Amino acid sequence: MAGKEEEEKAKVLDKSKGKAPEGTDGAKEADKEKDDKSPEDALKTDLPPEELSEEDQKLKDELEMLVERLQESDTSLYQPALDNIKEFIKTSTSSMTAVPKPLKFLRPHYEKLEKTFESWPAGDDKQSLADMLSVLGMTYSGENRRDTLKYRLLAPSKDLGSWGHEYMRHLALEIGDEYQARLLDDKSTDDLTDLALVLVPFFLKHNAEADAVDILSELEMIEQLPQYLDENTYSRACLYMVSMVPLLTYPDNDRFLRTVFGIYREYKQYTTAVVLAIRLNDKELIEEVFNSTSDKAIRKQMAFLIARQRIWLDLSEGDEEDAELQECLNNTKLPDHLKALGKELNILDPKMPEDIYKTHLESSRTAGLTNTDSARHNLASAFVNAFVNAGYGNDKMMLTEENKNSWVWKTKDEGMMSTAASLGLLMQWDVEMGLDNIDPYTYASEDYIKAGAMMAMGITNSGVRMDSDPAMALLGDEQNLANKNVNVRMASIMGLGLAYAGSNKEDLLELLLPIVTDTSLDMQLSAMAALSLGLIFVGSAQSDVSEAIIQTFLDEDRANQLKDKWTRFMALGLALLFFGQQEEVDVILETLKAIDHPMSKPTSILADVCAWAGTGAVLKIQQLLHTCNEHIEDDEDEKKGDELLQGYAVIGLSLVAMGEDVGQEMILRQFGHLMHYGEANIRKAVPLAMGLISPSNPQMKVYDTLSRYSHDNDSEVAINAIFAMGLLGAGTNNARLAQLLRQLASYYHRDPNALFMVRIAQGLLHMGKGTLSVNPFHTDRQVLSRVATAGLLTVLVSLMDAKQFVLGDSHFLLYYLVTAMHPRFLVTLDEDLKPLTVNVRVGQAVDVVGQAGRPKTITGWQTQSTPVLLAYGERAELEDEQYISLASTLEGIVILKKNPEWES
Repeated sequence: MAGKEEEEKAKVLDKSKGKAPEGTDGAKEADKEKDDKSPEDALKTDLPPEELSEEDQKLKDELEMLVERLQESDTSLYQPALDNIKEFIKTSTSSMTAVPKPLKFLRPHYEKLEKTFESWPAGDDKQSLADMLSVLGMTYSGENRRDTLKYRLLAPSKDLGSWGHEYMRHLALEIGDEYQARLLDDKSTDDLTDLALVLVPFFLKHNAEADAVDILSELEMIEQLPQYLDENTYSRACLYMVSMVPLLTYPDNDRFLRTVFGIYREYKQYTTAVVLAIRLNDKELIEEVFNSTSDKAIRKQMAFLIARQRIWLDLSEGDEEDAELQECLNNTKLPDHLKALGKELNILDPKMPEDIYKTHLESSRTAGLTNTDSARHNLASAFVNAFVNAGYGNDKMMLTEENKNSWVWKTKDEGMMSTAASLGLLMQWDVEMGLDNIDPYTYASEDYIKAGAMMAMGITNSGVRMDSDPAMALLGDEQNLANKNVNVRMASIMGLGLAYAGSNKEDLLELLLPIVTDTSLDMQLSAMAALSLGLIFVGSAQSDVSEAIIQTFLDEDRANQLKDKWTRFMALGLALLFFGQQEEVDVILETLKAIDHPMSKPTSILADVCAWAGTGAVLKIQQLLHTCNEHIEDDEDEKKGDELLQGYAVIGLSLVAMGEDVGQEMILRQFGHLMHYGEANIRKAVPLAMGLISPSNPQMKVYDTLSRYSHDNDSEVAINAIFAMGLLGAGTNNARLAQLLRQLASYYHRDPNALFMVRIAQGLLHMGKGTLSVNPFHTDRQVLSRVATAGLLTVLVSLMDAKQFVLGDSHFLLYYLVTAMHPRFLVTLDEDLKPLTVNVRVGQAVDVVGQAGRPKTITGWQTQSTPVLLAYGERAELEDEQYISLASTLEGIVILKKNPEWES
């Protein structure tokens, strides 16, 4: 490093005399004048000669004498002279910023020494000189000169570390450059890889895990790392590797995760390993870790982590603790934990929609103008009531004795369906209680109410699993799935998709596949069946389903039906199958290219963005931006397909970038440009995409922008911006957002559509009375939930044409948000799964990757007793060491065990 400083200094001084820096063409004339000057003298041009202290002058003279010795013919002098020079270099003490003096004084003689090296015969002396030149080469490395490496390869040595850290880093840098250059020329790289493996143990021993990982990564041999790690270095190295994953391309990101997974398993960090197996979406690895320990408490903790990702795992027969473990895997205790949190926060009392709207705060001239008893208004209230009281199992509108059934009759047609379905949200996760409350509605004479009850069952079962499989028994029943009434059939199909999202349950194929392929059916039913299959097999690339959907696209009989507005959900179903599959999606994309239909392009964009969701892949983002720039054809059918195509590309930008902070920042800036210059179809997608990039994370810069868009001249942009504000603040009770939405309610009091959306947004903002989140990232924002993202995406796809779906008669599509809803709590249990109250510190998470020592992982913390609420970007840690956490991150449901070494 310091060598470069000397060079820079020389350049600056040359420039100050009006000469070009040394080594450029313009400097040739100047060079002639000072041919016999060394680089050292060049520094002194026009400066008084540098006054060397007596000590320095002595050192300089001694070094020059030693260099002279190497030029003489007496070979017996070479070795001692070299040893002396090396000793001077190694023992010179100077500040961190300055070049060590021996290197400074030797630099003018570098070229002379190089010639000497060339003239010597092979032997120990020559190797020893190469060893010294390798170190001296640091001061002389210019463009494409890799002298440090060149001489190091000529002088193999085991004790490289004695030259110091800076030398090792410089050598690593040159190895990386040389490796890339040789790859281009197809030359052998074996000597480089051997040398790199000498550096790795040195880096690990000296707390430079990042350097060790970097060099192995650059030489594409990261799999070699585990053999050099020990229990002191593995955790820091793994932390650094995991933080690199979002910045790597496929398949390197995969290799890194697999390597880290292997390391954690070797050091028996099972709960951390299982999180990585979940990220890899590899069920075999998950089962392998799950079964590789017999410690009951650790297995329960792993079960909670697996259940959080909604992965269905079946236990091997004959485990006596089966029942307890299965309960953890099934998530059945979720409502109890949520209510325990509600009790702690004193929010168990149900809220009414009016508590949310606070109409008395809306401006007085509009108060009383809103038609408070219209069916539309009542439907909005049913949604708000459901979102606000979600999961708490009590409310004042639907479940109280005097109101039972009454609210449903205050709405009409499809409104009844959505209102009845809202029961599912109120009883979220509590299946037994839920079924008791929903049952009476299944006998209603109105088909709409029956349909709502079917949907409610699916919603209640979403994210939990019962051994008795009630959803399958009720919704998969011939009577409902083949009902004469389209709405009942549709609700049963949707219910199955919601209840079994992410389960990969094979039994559902025979129920739903025939509906997808039956050409005599209405497109709406086939499309929703395809979507339900997409949710059930999300990210599994299930071939039967993808073939059935592709076949439907190819079917001549369906050609006209494919123009239907519902076709987009069939396309989405196909896309969800390839969620997170990265390159695996290419086969389907090629197939879609061959289909000559306006829907094939939007479908391939959807499949592509789902495959790369959350990866932050820069090339994908560039492709999508290109798609947004293209001009649309005027042909009517083509135009519809292309408009959707661009809308999906905009949402895709958020979907791909949502996993990585820097990418998010950049995409938010791009959205500003798209809003300025984009066509109408792009502009209405931008607010939705902004909502998707930070759900349940109300960043001020985002909601201020959305607040501007919510007054846009184009009503579709405004309506989507209002929904996005709700999505941004979902479950956070953000006071500023609540105020903005109240202002919007006054502003739009005469526009029923916009007002309806404001109410929905208000409901979302106070979701679960502020205890739920719809953010698809969990476990310290490391894991992207496929099921949650699929649900969010479904709602956004329906809002691309809000007037046709959510604002028309298909408002029940909003219930797809259920798959993303989850309490944002930290609940601590003991090893017998009994609640345990401990003190934890909750604060803003700090990135500690690559920091020295034991840095603080949170900042600005407050001490609270569990259960506690965690906001986006917050992290908790235990106050003292009385208990040991079995999970690597304190989030969700965590089991603590007593620390045997603790003394109070």
